[in-house]
Amino acid sequence: MSLHRADSLGGRAAVVGIGATEFSKDSGRSELKLAVEAVRAAIDDAGLSPADVDGMVTFTMDTSPEITVAQAAGIGELSFFSRVHYGGGAACATVQQAALAVAAGVAEVVVCYRAFNERSGRRFGSGVQQREPSAEGAALGWNLPFGLLTPASWVAMTAQRYLHTHGLTPEAFGQVAVTGRRCAARNPAAYFHGRPITLDDHASSRWIVEPLRLLDCCQETDGGQALVVTSVERARDLPHPPAVVVAAAQGAGRAQEQMTSYYRDDLTGLPEMGVVARQLWRSSGMGPADIDVGILYDHFTPYVLMQLEEFGFCGRGEAAEFVAADTLPLNTHGGQLGEAYLHGMNGIAEAVRQLRGTSVNQTAGAAHVLVTAGTGVPTSALVLGADG
Repeated sequence: MSLHRADSLGGRAAVVGIGATEFSKDSGRSELKLAVEAVRAAIDDAGLSPADVDGMVTFTMDTSPEITVAQAAGIGELSFFSRVHYGGGAACATVQQAALAVAAGVAEVVVCYRAFNERSGRRFGSGVQQREPSAEGAALGWNLPFGLLTPASWVAMTAQRYLHTHGLTPEAFGQVAVTGRRCAARNPAAYFHGRPITLDDHASSRWIVEPLRLLDCCQETDGGQALVVTSVERARDLPHPPAVVVAAAQGAGRAQEQMTSYYRDDLTGLPEMGVVARQLWRSSGMGPADIDVGILYDHFTPYVLMQLEEFGFCGRGEAAEFVAADTLPLNTHGGQLGEAYLHGMNGIAEAVRQLRGTSVNQTAGAAHVLVTAGTGVPTSALVLGADG
C-alpha cells in the first residue's frame, strides 16, 4: 500500500550543480572517464571543490563504482553512498536518495551520476541477449520465447492496447516525437540539433514493432551526466539559484514487472507512475495546474501520453490532443528522443536550467518543474522549484 500522507522531505535540499559530457554515438573513452568528467563538471558548476563532496548516488546498472569515481575525481572520504535499481526508473530517485541523506545529516554534499557507452558499448535497445539466473530473468522468461525480446516489443504490447481502447491510430504518438525534436532542434547540445521533424516524417518512418515506428523510439547515446545536491541553506551561498526539491517519490504498482506487466486488469496506463503522482501531489500540496514545465521520460512516445494522464494533466485517451495543443512546455531540452538517452538524468539537468532561467527553450517565469524517470518499471519523479 502506498503512502496516504504527505512526507516531510520537501524544501530541505536542492540541486546546485549540473555537469555533462558531450552526447555522442562513439565517445572514444571509458565509462569511468565519462563519469569523472561529468562529476567534475557538476562540482565546478556548483562552485564547490571535490573535497566538499561526502556522498555519492548512482544506478545499480552503472559500471563505475562510487569509490572509483571518487578517487579519480579527487573526492576524499565518503559518509554516504547508495545505488538505485530498475534502470531509467532510478533517475529521479538518485536525487531523492541524496536529498534524504542531506535532510538526515548523513551527508552534506552528494553527487548523483550516470555514465555509459550505450551506443558504442552495450546497447539496451538490442534486448535480452544473456542473463545470469535471477527472479527478474525468470519473469522475462514468460515473454521471450514468444518473440518479445526488446524494449520496443515490450512497450508495443501496451501501446497497441492503448490505441485500441481509446480508438486512436499510431499517429497519436507522433505529437510527442514532433514536440521533442522541435525543442532538440534549438538545443546545441542535442544530437538532433537543427533537425526538427513533422507529423508526416513520423508517419513515414519505418516500423520497429507495430504500432511503434522508428521516431517513437529514443536514441542510444554515449555520455555522462551528474548533479550536485546539498541543503537549501548552503545552496543560497553558491553561484546559481538553487533548484529546490519540493517533492520526491518512488513507486511500484500492483503486479509490477520490469517492462512486461501484462497481467494487470488494465494495460492502458502506468500504475507505478500513478503511485508516484499521488505522493508528489500529496507532499507538495500542488497539482497539474501548478506545473510550468514537464520533463517526462520519453524512451518511447506512448508512455509520455500515459504519464500525462496518470498525473492528471488530461483525461484518459486525451493526452495526444493535450500535447498537440502545446498547453504545457514539454521536454524542452529535446528529451531522450532528441537530445540524448542518459537514463533520464539529462532531463533533471534541464529542469535545473529552467529554474535558473538558462534553458535554450526557456519558459518565462518557470517556478515549478515536474521531472519523471523511466516508465514500465518501478519508477520515480521530482517536483523541483525555485527558491522562495
